[in-house]
Amino acid sequence: MGRYDDIRFFNDAEVQVALQSAVRHPMIKALFQYTFPDQDYEVTKAIVTSCKSINDFQRDVICKSVERVLTETSAGLTTSGFDQLDPDRSYLYISNHRDIVLDTSLINLTLFNKGLIRTASAIGDNLVQRPFVNALSKLTRNFIVKRGASPREILMSSKKLSEYMRHLLKEENRSVWIAQRQGRTKDGNDKTEQGVLKMIALAAGDQSLESYLNSLNIVPVTISYEYDPTDILKVPELLAQAADEEYIKSENEDFNSILKGALGQKKHIHITAGKAFHVEDLESQSTNQVLQRVVKHLDQEIQRNYKLWPTNYTAYDLLHDSQTYADHYSEHDRMQFERRLRMRVNTADEKEVNSFLHMYARPVMNAEKLAVTHEA
Repeated sequence: MGRYDDIRFFNDAEVQVALQSAVRHPMIKALFQYTFPDQDYEVTKAIVTSCKSINDFQRDVICKSVERVLTETSAGLTTSGFDQLDPDRSYLYISNHRDIVLDTSLINLTLFNKGLIRTASAIGDNLVQRPFVNALSKLTRNFIVKRGASPREILMSSKKLSEYMRHLLKEENRSVWIAQRQGRTKDGNDKTEQGVLKMIALAAGDQSLESYLNSLNIVPVTISYEYDPTDILKVPELLAQAADEEYIKSENEDFNSILKGALGQKKHIHITAGKAFHVEDLESQSTNQVLQRVVKHLDQEIQRNYKLWPTNYTAYDLLHDSQTYADHYSEHDRMQFERRLRMRVNTADEKEVNSFLHMYARPVMNAEKLAVTHEA
């Protein structure tokens, strides 16, 4: 495994040493005290340091952390589609991505509760610059996606990443999670980047592209938050994009997004696992054409399985100054959303308002397009 040392998560032999160090860090100590609020710190420390594997740590600590987050900051998590998956089989979950840490945490809590194989999850190296975040990511089975290098370095690191994912899926029977695009969706439009699939396919070797992708058991996953706790943090980047300006993150922006995502109010959350799909082998199609077919399928499944909430319908009607979906939300729902809008953006700035509304309305707009396509 030496080839993957710079991107892999901890192996079980490294867990206890890592935890002995982690429990001394103030931020990680605060996390553990949040998880076990009624326990003396020495008791909490004993629980944490008794974990001898990542499975122990996820079961005895992280699952409890996520459950407390759900209890305190949401109206509950519901799921669908996971019962159709084989508990003995590894899957490559490709999902939409709305929250830096919470998406994978909630998916893995679901897999744990359903008795399915939990994931190793891709995380950008920009998100693990702080040593304690890096340690926590390795303790929760995250592997590193390297960014910001030269084109040649990116190609080499992408090939290694692809091979590591293949190793996890095929040799370790470990499920893998990766977002459908680089970075979170900011504008509510969940679209797959072809480059993600191109990277995954680099490890195909002598197999045909279709055969290799089919062997990975790809499952599209959709996560839907009634309220995005980081919505206001996404608006500046959307405004910069609209103005065709470069957006430069502040020093602590990603870390603040992690905290806001965990501790901010989400109301209802739903996660849907689609069916593992088969890529049809069509003769005389180029690699690019095959990848485009897979992108189209992923986009349709992820968007079709998006759970639409009153917030989405309210935003659509506010954006279009209509009553098109008035039967999908109550007057209370509308007033609550309008209050959130006023608290989060400058309502005198039309661009800010539109960016915020589009973020919530886009899934409804995508559902409309899918309906038209289906009818055609």
